[in-house]
Amino acid sequence: MKVMRRILGVLVMSAGILGLVLSLTGLVGVWVVKPTVADYANTTLVTLNNSVNTSQQAMEITGQALGATIESVDALSAMLGATAATVEDTMPVLIQLNTFMGDKLPTTIVSATSSLETAQQAAQVLDSAIQSLDTFRAVLSGVPLLGAVVEQPEEAYDPEKPMADSLGELASSLEDLPELFTEMAANMDKADDNLETIQSNLITMSESVALISESLGEYQVMVLQSQSSTENLSEILTNLQSNLTSILNGAAIVFSLFFLWLLAAQVVILSQGWELYQGTAGHMEGGAAEPAVTDPPATEPASEA
Repeated sequence: MKVMRRILGVLVMSAGILGLVLSLTGLVGVWVVKPTVADYANTTLVTLNNSVNTSQQAMEITGQALGATIESVDALSAMLGATAATVEDTMPVLIQLNTFMGDKLPTTIVSATSSLETAQQAAQVLDSAIQSLDTFRAVLSGVPLLGAVVEQPEEAYDPEKPMADSLGELASSLEDLPELFTEMAANMDKADDNLETIQSNLITMSESVALISESLGEYQVMVLQSQSSTENLSEILTNLQSNLTSILNGAAIVFSLFFLWLLAAQVVILSQGWELYQGTAGHMEGGAAEPAVTDPPATEPASEA
């Protein structure tokens, strides 16, 4: 039992000595490592602060670029919408012009051609009548007594181009115009269809550009929020860097107090191990110290009867 007690005492003292060494090492190491930790933490904070400032500047540039882009995109959307409205306003004019050139103008020209043909026939009759009248007057002027009454024409009716021929040429020149105007109306009809397609495309482009502008606006809000977050983070890092010495001193004091408490505990453990080794720790032997062993009193032999 005594050997076991001594072995336990040695183990407890070994643990106490090891704890003392670790406590002293930790206590000294706190203040030895503190400058290195301070330099490393300061360097890390400076690097992080520079990175945050760079990110903040990039956010500002991105926000400005997004603002200019949104203004340009909005202007493009407005221009496309105005162009589509202009095309829409132009279409009724083209429709009316198409109707006029495709229906009314050819009909009018056909009617004019018919009128010219009728006038040509009347002119032919008129030319014949004038020539007959000139001949009749010439005959009457040769008759005695009547010749004095009938005035002799100064010049005979003989135009270079009869009126009937002129009217016929004019009617011939107008014959091809209805077909020409009909073809022009067909081409304008195609142009009208193309304008409808262009108007639809312009409206679609304007709506798409408006959606792009809206998306860019949302992204700009996100950039502004990120910029605000980086500003807050930069302030936190700046405050942490300015208070780094106080923080590290406080942490070193806390760790020092902890290691001092641990050192005191190891002293207690070492003392208990020593008491256990010496056998003075009564509670380790069952609660009380061993009583001193005394020899029993000698008894006198009984006298013989």
